[in-house]
Amino acid sequence: MPKILLIDDHRVILDGLKLLLETFEGFEIVATSTDGRRANALVRKWEPDVVVTDAAMPEFSGLDVVHDLGKHYPQLPILVLTTFDDASLVHSLMKAGAAGYILKDVSPEQLAEAITQVAQGGVVLDPRVARFAYTNPAAAQQSQELAILTRAERTVAELVAQGANNAEIASTLHLAEGTVKNHVSSLLRKLQARDRTVLALHLARALNPQDPVPGTDAAPRY
Repeated sequence: MPKILLIDDHRVILDGLKLLLETFEGFEIVATSTDGRRANALVRKWEPDVVVTDAAMPEFSGLDVVHDLGKHYPQLPILVLTTFDDASLVHSLMKAGAAGYILKDVSPEQLAEAITQVAQGGVVLDPRVARFAYTNPAAAQQSQELAILTRAERTVAELVAQGANNAEIASTLHLAEGTVKNHVSSLLRKLQARDRTVLALHLARALNPQDPVPGTDAAPRY
């Protein structure tokens, strides 16, 4: 039963979403807010399984929410629900670690399914904005590969791409080294990389398609 935190600067929309989602069996709305700046405190108090936030909000946007929560709760999935299909916004949100981005005109069933998917560790991207996630065809194909990663795996993947070893990743993300090892093993399996070096090079290209891939002298242990 996913516990959900809802954030939208329009009270009418926020109340409507709450009433709508509560009609689905197993959904529990633990808190709502019209101010994205309260997200951190509300997550700390209510420990939701999923955060659903609007993208365009005054003073503290959905992108700000994703950045802020990502620092403190990197494994908490955040689903962005909005009326906007702006290319740069979609790209920024997905790069920041949002678990999903869908438009507000989806059906109630589609919204419920999206929340369920991100709560289970999946990534959801509305087909109408999927083409905006990356800026070139090669990167778009790479983004589809990364879409199978959970939010936690993607966070680890970014550090693997930078050449960090398991101990460094564990220290940076405040995780047990065994947990990091499990994530890396999952990355190797999902991306079908034969070893850590190939994985790091693949991730570097996929996460930063415009940047040159740095050389790797040795494969860190995983």
